[in-house]
Amino acid sequence: MTDESVAAPRKPRVALMGEFSAGKSTLSNLLMGARPLPEKVTATRLSPVWISHGTDDPYRIDIDGTAEPVSLENLEDLPVQETRVIRLFMESDILEVCDLIDFPGISDPNMSSEVWERMLTEVDAVIWCTHATQAWRQSEAAVWDTMPDSVRENSILLITRYDKLTTDRDRLRVLKRVNRETKGLFGAVFPVSLLKAIQAGDDYDLWDASGAGPFTQHLIDTIDVLTKLAARTELPLYNYGNDTAIPEAVVAPVVPRRVQRSAEGERPARPTAPEGAETDAAGRIIRTS
Repeated sequence: MTDESVAAPRKPRVALMGEFSAGKSTLSNLLMGARPLPEKVTATRLSPVWISHGTDDPYRIDIDGTAEPVSLENLEDLPVQETRVIRLFMESDILEVCDLIDFPGISDPNMSSEVWERMLTEVDAVIWCTHATQAWRQSEAAVWDTMPDSVRENSILLITRYDKLTTDRDRLRVLKRVNRETKGLFGAVFPVSLLKAIQAGDDYDLWDASGAGPFTQHLIDTIDVLTKLAARTELPLYNYGNDTAIPEAVVAPVVPRRVQRSAEGERPARPTAPEGAETDAAGRIIRTS
């Protein structure tokens, strides 16, 4: 049997989810080091966007499985109700070891929940963004209650815009409440200021102070785990309900090089500033277009 005849294990699929304006777009910029969509395109008004590593042209898949090419500049003209997913490709370190699926806001009154619910079957894990000033609303908890344990245990809850809480007392109060209300529902919970993380440049102290340091290290470890699980089955983990066992490994797990880490034991390197951002000599963002 030749190497060419052996199919490569699929990459883990990590969904970016949360309510409208919870920071998912900023998170995708942070993880990929660049904005995957044109500046004028609003991701929250689109069908789910599935981003993989590569240079292929973008296309959409409609709800009956038909694929057709699309223009990045005209994504907002696509019929949301008839589009199951938009497929984009870009070259980014994190996309070498996993795919990212950017979901629209779950609470958007102008968009049927069917638009994002029909893509949940493709998910292995979720990074859920919840806004610090109104963290973990009942509507978020209701959606998360439908997730199988196989997805929950490998997912991350980000309390975003944590810097909007102006006192230590408020920050501690919110963190304690969210930890209490989500106990056992996520693999980990991290408070973070995503914008400050992007602005940190090469300043490790600012990077860690933003909350991005602990979060990204945990994400690196989670992707390693997901890669081993993905080697067992072509079905994403969402398809394994709480009473369905994930198959034992049928091929040797493939552990990728660690995301954005140049050598074992080193800190993860910071993603670059988003495209169009103006930076100073240290790489900190001065202004974005």
